[in-house]
Amino acid sequence: MTNSLTPFFNPKGVVVIGASTSPEKLGYGVARNLIQSGYRGAIHFVSQKSGTLFDRPLYTNLDDVPDPVDLAILIVPTQVTPQTIEDCAKRGIKAAIIVSSGFREVGAEGAALEQQCVDIARKHGVRLLGPNCIGTLDTHLPLDTTFLQPPMPLQGGIGFISHSGAFAAAIIDWAREQGFGFSQIVSLGNQADVNETDVLPEVAKDEHTRVIVLYMESVSDGQKFVQAASEVTKHKPVIALKVGRFEAGQKAAASHTGALAGSEAAFDAAFAKAGVLRADTAEQMFDWARALENCPLPRGKRMAILTNAGGPGVIAADSLETNGLLLSQLTEATLEALSSYLPSSASVHNPVDMLASASPDAYATCLKLLLQDENVDGVLVILPPPPMFKTEDVAEKIIQTLESYTLESASLLSEKPEASFRTPESKPVVIALMGSNLVEEARKKFQHSNVPTYPFPERAASALGALAKQKEFLDRRPQAWDKNERLSVPLSLSTDDLGSQPYGITTTPIKLARNENEAVIIATELGFPVVMKIASPDILHKSDIGGVLLNINSEEEAQSGYTLLLERARKSMPNARIEGVHVQKQIPEGQEVIIGAVRDPLFGALMMFGSGGIEVEGLKDVAFALAPLNQAEAREMIRKTWAGRKLKGFRSIPPVDEESVIDVLIKLSLLAYEHPEVEEIEINPLRVLQKGAVAVDVRMKIKGE
Repeated sequence: MTNSLTPFFNPKGVVVIGASTSPEKLGYGVARNLIQSGYRGAIHFVSQKSGTLFDRPLYTNLDDVPDPVDLAILIVPTQVTPQTIEDCAKRGIKAAIIVSSGFREVGAEGAALEQQCVDIARKHGVRLLGPNCIGTLDTHLPLDTTFLQPPMPLQGGIGFISHSGAFAAAIIDWAREQGFGFSQIVSLGNQADVNETDVLPEVAKDEHTRVIVLYMESVSDGQKFVQAASEVTKHKPVIALKVGRFEAGQKAAASHTGALAGSEAAFDAAFAKAGVLRADTAEQMFDWARALENCPLPRGKRMAILTNAGGPGVIAADSLETNGLLLSQLTEATLEALSSYLPSSASVHNPVDMLASASPDAYATCLKLLLQDENVDGVLVILPPPPMFKTEDVAEKIIQTLESYTLESASLLSEKPEASFRTPESKPVVIALMGSNLVEEARKKFQHSNVPTYPFPERAASALGALAKQKEFLDRRPQAWDKNERLSVPLSLSTDDLGSQPYGITTTPIKLARNENEAVIIATELGFPVVMKIASPDILHKSDIGGVLLNINSEEEAQSGYTLLLERARKSMPNARIEGVHVQKQIPEGQEVIIGAVRDPLFGALMMFGSGGIEVEGLKDVAFALAPLNQAEAREMIRKTWAGRKLKGFRSIPPVDEESVIDVLIKLSLLAYEHPEVEEIEINPLRVLQKGAVAVDVRMKIKGE
């Protein structure tokens, strides 16, 4: 752990500056929680008045506080916070949690005061958490520096990092009723100093943390966050709830934290690059977290459904597909075993419907058969209250089956580490426990055994989807880019601004004609047929004004075409600067796509791929990813769009060279990544042929131009 952050997570001694004997004061709440948490380090209190609090002395001067003390919790008036930080530095305290509010979140005056705190802290090497935060929690150390109402959260394996203290407080209370706990909780507040990127790797190092969830309203440094998160997700899953997707939410987030909110496409791309799962709701984030905390990852996406009711089974089947999963095709051996065990009227094909009469033993037997099926990667069990049995009895049998199956899998794998895919192995099982009072005892049994339950099949399917996404990310973990590969194509896309560095992207020759005669000469040199385009820095979308002519096959057509293009341009945009007409060799027919990059202020070069030509704005068939791309990332961008999927051919559309598109995507991403002076670059269209691809039209915007 970085030495400067150690006291926030494992302090030797804590001092509460602003402790109070009044139970209604925050200074009392923090002192109470420190004592009641069972923290084993030194605890000290500083107040304006001497006396005692929880049988400990109240000091009136920080200099009188004895060692050890390396973490201060500041609950003081906003105006005296800078001086209090100075006092901490003189006392040798290098970490401070600022609970007080009234800083950047309230306006310019508060922002100036917050900056004063940061300046003093940096001068003396003091790290700050907050201001405007609730502090930290560690259920295993244990340590509670918050002022929240007791008791502490349950112990668990979920690390929780939140920009919002109020949201964290509400989740802690809700989690108690839901029956899950946390390992560590960090409230960041305004992030004047310590931010989510600093804290993320530190929480990940905690041995009790199995999964990390982030509530984010912004990001302090986008590129550093991606780097840090990419390292963390190699070992532990990370889920983010990034709010402020729309304009109103972005304004609210900005007023709350005073931080820049980046574009949603950029955040999606950043999370995908780093392997962070993005949740749409708070409920979904913790649904996923409970599954990732307690379940093994599936081998693939093939899921089985076990139910005693047809309707919920259909809901589950739809939900699995919605979450990118597949209904597994059960083997003949499994079908035969199910048929011989279940009543003849039961449905043995996935979803397996055992009927309402299903007993606890039926659930256990059928679940074991599904887990042993080599075509099944995970199971969604649906358990509404059985009409003839207690739900908790069914739960008991399911738990026994899972425990025995896990032990069997572990034993076989340890005996035969080289075993084939047919060897039983641990598979995720989630429970859709439908109902209320009649399933409460069953819910407690599942919670005690760390089996995740959800009230509806849709949420259970979503949790399985998160497990599959995490496995997919780990399987395609980004590989290093070999820069030498970009030179594999003989022609190049280069500019003087980029030092004429070749990136191996094939272009078609294009020249500027300033009059009719030059147009004829250039067209003859290039060889017919040619394409003619109006040349004007003020006309970005040439097709909109009829500024593009195709299939120019003779000198006469080149001459008349020049005149026609100028007439159209002057009629449509009289004030546009006309430089002449670009003449370009016409390339064979193929499919057209757009590939581009724009520099995002938070995350750097953001790549785009989708339907090209004049369709791009109308169809909005595009995908985004952060540069630089590797093969897997480029291929995934293509897979997400119709433009990419039809490269393989569709009905009357012949297939074209998909690999050449991947090649261009990777190389353009490298150009954008290596040259921060390029604010925008766009190839539209990239003409994809049966063999190869050609950049037909390229536009680039350089910073400052």
